[in-house]
Amino acid sequence: MAKQIVSGVLLLDKPSGISSHSALAQAKRLFMSSDFDSKKAGHTGTLDPMATGLLPICLGDATKFSSFGLDADKGYTAIIKLGEQTDTGDKEGQIIAQKNVPTFDEQGLDELACDLLGEQQQTPPMYSALKKDGKKLYEYARDGIEIERAPRPIVIHHLALNKLSNDEIALDVICSKGTYVRVLGETVAERLGTVGHLTALHRTSTGGFDVAGAISLDDLANLSFDERFGKLLPVDVLLNHLPIIKLTTDETARIKMGQRLNIKDRLDDVHFTDETVQIRLYHDDEFVGLGQVAMSGRLQPVKVVQV
Repeated sequence: MAKQIVSGVLLLDKPSGISSHSALAQAKRLFMSSDFDSKKAGHTGTLDPMATGLLPICLGDATKFSSFGLDADKGYTAIIKLGEQTDTGDKEGQIIAQKNVPTFDEQGLDELACDLLGEQQQTPPMYSALKKDGKKLYEYARDGIEIERAPRPIVIHHLALNKLSNDEIALDVICSKGTYVRVLGETVAERLGTVGHLTALHRTSTGGFDVAGAISLDDLANLSFDERFGKLLPVDVLLNHLPIIKLTTDETARIKMGQRLNIKDRLDDVHFTDETVQIRLYHDDEFVGLGQVAMSGRLQPVKVVQV
């Protein structure tokens, strides 16, 4: 008998010291049995091994929509240690530079935080999972090879900096996808006239999810197999920001076969910011999948779930 597919989103509180891939694999195994298997699993944004905090895990059909989590804004808290720069940008690396730490105060930090808000360009660090010619940048870095990296656009929506001591700063940020907080920490240190690296990094939020609703691997493992399913959020939770269209039984069958529909009479609640918009599709309150509808009313399926 074929195993039942486990589908849903698990809000995991990742511990320090393991990779996001390892955390994902451990979480996936906790939902496997002789009767159940998620088959596919993924997450919505890598956390460094040192980092802790929110790591949404997508199981089964939820992996089809993980890109919405990857594209979402994310929140972090971090500690910046001033006066020492490491090759990785965090405490895991080797110290490669030292510099005196000038005197600074809270007012100066507030002004600096304001200066760093908004759209800007950020160069990814060598110690990252970005790839060049099929090889990850951190693999080049470990071989002592420096690869030229093009700056990428990011947005800092919120930034607060608080003085903890003469050489430590607490950072609280909400930023766009692709932002490296390690690089942001180095930028803060540079603007203060010194160097620095992160000694702690904690993801507090991603999209509409908060770490307060996450569970640790240990706590998840201590639950019974049935209780673990109570920690899974529905597949469509990643799409809560999209409008809803309800389908008839016949329309649902056609959508699942990849056919297009015309729903021009049901677009009153759909706000078009482009020629087409993405929408959630439901039948009798059951999530069917993701669709794309044009102003003409033409609806085509994008991704459908297995029922």
